[in-house]
Parts: sequence; structure tokens; C-alpha cells
Amino acid sequence: MALADERVLAGPEAFGPAPGSLAGLPPGLSVTRPAPRVSRRGGPGWLSRYRRTVVSVDLLIATVVGVVTVRVPVPGGAVTEHRQIWLGVLIPVLWLVLGGLRSAYDPRVFGSGSEEYRRVGDVGVLMLATVAFVSYALDLDLPRTLVVFCLPALTGAVLLGRFLARKALHRARVAGRCLKRVVAVGREGAVLELIDQLQRERYAGMQVVAACVTDPLTADRLVRAGIPVAGSLAEVADVVRRLDADTVAVTSASETAATYLRQLTWQLEGSGVEVLVSPGLIEVAGPRLHIRPFVGLPLLSVEEPEFSGWRRLVKGTIDRMIAAVLVVAAAPVLLGIALAVRLSGPGPVLYRQQRVGLGGQLYTMYKFRSMVIDAEARLAALQAANEGDGLLFKIRHDPRVTPVGRWLRRFSLDELPQLFNVLGGTMSLVGPRPPLPTEVERYDSSVRRRLLVRPGLTGLWQISGRSDLSWDDSVRLDLRYVENWSLALDVLIMWKTASAVFGSRGAY
Repeated sequence: MALADERVLAGPEAFGPAPGSLAGLPPGLSVTRPAPRVSRRGGPGWLSRYRRTVVSVDLLIATVVGVVTVRVPVPGGAVTEHRQIWLGVLIPVLWLVLGGLRSAYDPRVFGSGSEEYRRVGDVGVLMLATVAFVSYALDLDLPRTLVVFCLPALTGAVLLGRFLARKALHRARVAGRCLKRVVAVGREGAVLELIDQLQRERYAGMQVVAACVTDPLTADRLVRAGIPVAGSLAEVADVVRRLDADTVAVTSASETAATYLRQLTWQLEGSGVEVLVSPGLIEVAGPRLHIRPFVGLPLLSVEEPEFSGWRRLVKGTIDRMIAAVLVVAAAPVLLGIALAVRLSGPGPVLYRQQRVGLGGQLYTMYKFRSMVIDAEARLAALQAANEGDGLLFKIRHDPRVTPVGRWLRRFSLDELPQLFNVLGGTMSLVGPRPPLPTEVERYDSSVRRRLLVRPGLTGLWQISGRSDLSWDDSVRLDLRYVENWSLALDVLIMWKTASAVFGSRGAY
């Protein structure tokens, strides 16, 4: 797991050579005299318990499927009772074996990211392939329903179990339990940015308990932030042992730091301490990063973001299909909201506004009107009360919002007419926040990358706080989406949108 989201500013001088040391190796860290090792092979107690719980839940689900296979008569194959009993026993055993081979119970994938779900899906595919191959090779004549229904149902149930377990883990982490004790390593500025990111995303369960920086005597900002400065770069292993930490986050990586990083991993080898290293690539993560060997060197390959091609065609097709289904299904709701807006006061039911879409093209975005009819004229008088920063204007208790509009905004129902924008191809279901022309005029070259994809009805900004976000955070999330877009990410965002909307987080 690499902290690819961090904005790492540390340069080569963070690991500069010192007298009596190897090039790029901090004083006190040598090849011949490694620091004492830590003994944490079992990991934190909560992590071991969580792993046992996950294994137990998977075993329970697989056993239930095995019992169903034995007890419920299914068409599609003449299977003897004796053979059915063997199937009922082997299904949970085979699932656990394949799960272990595919590292589906690796503690490093628990709690965040999509890797855990992907590995469970891989186990399901392996399970199907194994059962189908054995059935054909040994001429077992297994019931087709086992392959068509039971095993896919097993995979889906395990995925649901992992999701519920993760939600319970996230709640515990937000409450201050089940946390990984982290020692942050690098330059002071980079460590501060790491801490800020982890505090925003508490569900990740990373608690920085100390920092080891290039110059501990001048790390005043860390001290003011309440983070203990426990030592220099050469003292990391000692600090980890002393503070009983289980994770080291190195916030800088460069070719001159290679010797240091190699020595640090040797120092921690066999300790069970996880070492996380940022590649120093802002907002680039996931499928775009690959380690590839080249003339004997392991190099980090960064693939270009995909802004066209068959996956974009699939995305556009799926967008229109889902939007059409939602418009038909929500027609009574749309009519009811339209009537409520019409009766709430003078003015049109729909609010039309010029926004900037793909490639900087202007389009008309539709929303249910949630403000008084002269809202634009009253904007100048409210500038002094603006609570937003950057290019955003927002007021938590905006006097221009009507009573009906406040209720619509609380549950994002005013956004529903944008489904017609999706049908028309000017918007996508998932994408960056639709910007105003006045915002785009003040974009710099980096922020303009938001215009490389269609704006979305929802996006990372929607599930990460909506109006509670600062301008910088909104930009960071939009750029992260642009750089790392995938169909799987779209599905994840749409799944989380429902929770954000019903919870009314950041809606005003």
C-alpha cells in the first residue's frame, strides 16, 4: 500500500550524505550495525481479532452454501446423496484454501481500498474454475445450478460480509479504536501534509504517534501541531521499537534515497512493521502505477490517464441507460417536486444555468429551483458573508434559499433534473463538479484538467463532504478522479452517494 495521494515535496537533500556514512545514508544507519529489530510478527491485537472474525464469517457463509447444496434438491445433474455430502464439506474448505492462496486474508488489504474486494472476487472466479474443471475431468456430473447459482451467491455473500465488517471497522476507527500506530518519516512539510490527510480520512485508521525528520531541532511546526518529534531519519527503527508502532510512512522517495530506504527495510525486516512509501506522484494511484523491471532496475511505470477509447464509450452508454431508467422510475417524484416548487412562490420550476463541460464547452444545466427568483441580483450583497474559499461562494444559511429549496438541497433532490443532462450527453453520472464560467476563467493550467472529462451529477466531492469541502479539497478530489478514472471507481462512488445523500452530510 503506497501513500500515492500525498503531496510530497521532499527533495533529494532530505536524505543527504553525512560524514562517515554511505552516500545518501543518514548518520548512524549503516550496513554492518543495524538497529535492534522489533518483534511484532502477530501484529496489533485488534488486527488479529479482526482477521479471525473475517475468516469465521467467510467460513460460516461457505458452510451455509454447502448445506444448501446438500439439503436442497437442484435440477441439472443426477448427483448421489453421498456425493452431495462431500460437496457440502468441500465447498467451505476449498473457499478457505483458495482465499489463503489468493491472500484474501492479508491484513494489509483490510479496511480501505478496493483490493480486498478484488481478491474476494478472484477467489470466486477460481472457485468456479476449479469446480468446473474437476467436474469435467472426473466426470462428476455436478448440478449446473451449483455453478450458475450457488457459487456466485457464495461470492456475493462473502463480499457483503466484508463490506459490513469494513463498516464496523470504520466506525471503530472514527471512535478512536483499531488504529495503526504510525511513525512518519521525511521532511517536516511533507510529514505535516501526511498528518493533515490522515486526519481528514480517519476511517483509514492511521494515527501518527511520532515523526522522524531530517532536522528534529528545527521541526517547530510539528511541535505546534502536537506531533512528537522523536528523532532523526537514522533513529526510525529505535523509535518504532520504543513507541510500539506497527507502521512506518516514508513521505519522500528519490533515487538518492534508495540506499536509505533499503537499509530501513532491512532494519525492520522480520518485525511485522509495515513500511509505506509515497512515490511522490500527486493524485496518481491505482491502476496507473506499475512496477516494471528495466535493465535490471525496478522502475515505477505511470500510465497515461484514459480520456477516450472503448471504456469511455461504455461509460457513456451506461450513463444514458441508467439515467433513462431513473427518469422513468422517478417520474412521480419529479412531478411531485415540480408541483411543490411551483407552489412555493413565483418563478420557474426549473433553474437553468450555464456551466462548462467537456473541453470547455458551455452547456445549460438543469436543477429544480431552490432559491428566490431574484437570487442572482442579491448575490453581490452577500459577498461579505461568503463562507467559502478560493473560487467558491457558499453560505450555510443562505437567505435566498426557499423553505422547499432547503429541504430539496438537504437530500440533493434539486439535482435530479440533471438526469436529462446525462441523457443529452453534456454530463455524466459520475465526474468532477460542474464549474461556472466565472470559475473557469480563473483556472490555472492544472485546474483546467478538470475539463478533460464530462462533469458529473455526483463524484468524489459529493461523497467526501460536498459543501463542507474547501476549494483546495474540491480541486484535489476532482483531479484525483480525472487522473484515476475507472468503471470500478464510478460504481464505488455511486454506491457511496446514497449514504452521503441520506445522511445529508455537507448539504446546504
